[in-house]
Amino acid sequence: KGGKVTVNGVDVRELDPLELRSHLAVVLQDPYLFDGSIRDNVTLGRRDLSQEVLDRAAERTRASEIIKRLEKGWDTTVGERGARLSSGERQLIAFARALAHDPELLILDEATSAVDPETEALIQTGLAALLEGRSALVIAHRLSTVRRADRIVVLAKGRVIEEGPHDALLAQGG
Repeated sequence: KGGKVTVNGVDVRELDPLELRSHLAVVLQDPYLFDGSIRDNVTLGRRDLSQEVLDRAAERTRASEIIKRLEKGWDTTVGERGARLSSGERQLIAFARALAHDPELLILDEATSAVDPETEALIQTGLAALLEGRSALVIAHRLSTVRRADRIVVLAKGRVIEEGPHDALLAQGG
């Protein structure tokens, strides 16, 4: 019932919300894409993101494999909520968006749960690139999503029942 969330030791309730948001990215289970181009959905209106930054983010997250397949590439219109893309393709675009904005803190909320089997390998590679070199809070049911985490916290009925790295949890029968 008690507790707090801190960033660099500071309670988030004490931080300016706009300042906090400028340092984090969130990727949800069903990422929201608006009816615009892939480029617009990745840049979110930031004109300071060069094509080189976008291409690097897409390559590292494997979104480039989708973008290259599309007739208009970065200029492909995705439809309202990304309706012209599969759930896995939308997820990779969301990963590229997060990486292009280079957040210090990443929050993934079931970001790998709604993907088709063909896209899962791409997603796992993209996820590894996205997590590299940054702090992340990963909420997931899939073991493949969290197995490389430094620390896994297992919750049941709102309580912590196990905590530690993947191998230690397995060794304890977790």
